[in-house]
Amino acid sequence: MKIAVFGATGATGQQVVQQALEQGHSVTALARNPERLAIQHSSLTIIKGNVLDPAAVEQTVRGADAVLSCLGRRPFRDKDAVWMGTHNIVEAMKKLGVKRLIVESAYGAGSSRGLSSIGMFLVTNTILKWAYREKELEEPEIMNSELDWVIVRPPALRNGPRTGKYRTGEGMRLSTMNWINRADVADFMLKQLTSDEWLRKTPAISM
Repeated sequence: MKIAVFGATGATGQQVVQQALEQGHSVTALARNPERLAIQHSSLTIIKGNVLDPAAVEQTVRGADAVLSCLGRRPFRDKDAVWMGTHNIVEAMKKLGVKRLIVESAYGAGSSRGLSSIGMFLVTNTILKWAYREKELEEPEIMNSELDWVIVRPPALRNGPRTGKYRTGEGMRLSTMNWINRADVADFMLKQLTSDEWLRKTPAISM
C-alpha cells in the first residue's frame, strides 16, 4: 500500500514510517527538516516542505492509498500548525480522492475529556492547554470531512519497544498514571489501514 505520513520526524511519526516500511508499504513523508528522519529505504520518499503549505501537502498526498498523521508541535513554537496542517491534509485528500485518514490525537480531547481523571483534566487545562487547544480544533475538522477517518487518542507517551499488548476502547477512563509506548501507537495506527473496526471512531489506547 502507498501511504503518506505527516509528522514523520516526531517520535511517533518515525515509528509509523519504520514499521510501515518493515510491513512492505511504500511511504511518502513530508518533512520540514528531512535530516531529522534518519531512515533510509528504497520505498521511502521524503518531500522537503511544511504542512502549512497546501502545495507541499498535496504533493505528499498525491498517489497515496491512505494518510497517517502524527502532527504535533513544541510549546511556544509553530502555533496553530497542528490544526491548520490538518485542514490542509483534509482538503488535499478530498481534492485527490484519498479516503482513509488515521490521526494521532490525545486522550483528554473531545469526548474523552469527560472520561479523564481529575488530575488529567487539570493537566490538560493548565500545563498542556496550548496543545489540547489544537486537538479541539483538529478533531472536528476531521470528523466533518466525510473521509474514512480514525482518531487515535493515547495518554502519556513513552519510547519503549513495540509490544503489541495494549487495550483500546472509546469508553476507557484513564488518568495521568496511564501510558503507552509510541511504537504501540504506531502499530495500532497501521492496523487501521485495512480494518474498519474503528472507522469514524475515536479509540483510546493504553497499556
